Amino acid sequence: MKRHFNTLVVTLKGELDAHYAGFVREKIDNEILNSKVKNLIFDFSRLEFMDSSGIGVIIGRYKSIKAVGGKVIIVKPNRQIKRIIDISGIQKLIPVNDNLDEAIKKLL
Repeated sequence: MKRHFNTLVVTLKGELDAHYAGFVREKIDNEILNSKVKNLIFDFSRLEFMDSSGIGVIIGRYKSIKAVGGKVIIVKPNRQIKRIIDISGIQKLIPVNDNLDEAIKKLL
């Protein structure tokens, strides 16, 4: 996790599934609470797999960030994860971007 002013960038790698979702949820929530983060970027450039637990992590953090007037962006999902995002309807709530630097600029 990295901070850019009031934006937290979370780079996920490997799999975001039932085994890893609780850990990810806890780490992000702690950072949001302790650092007073307003915006969140999920960098999926190194994420290979995501299941419904991952969708839950994304939507839950979206609700938390939205409650404080912030925004969430997903960056660089691979083809398989982009399909999951499309099927689940997440893209209707959270924009998907191909470039991390552009996403950060949108939130500054």
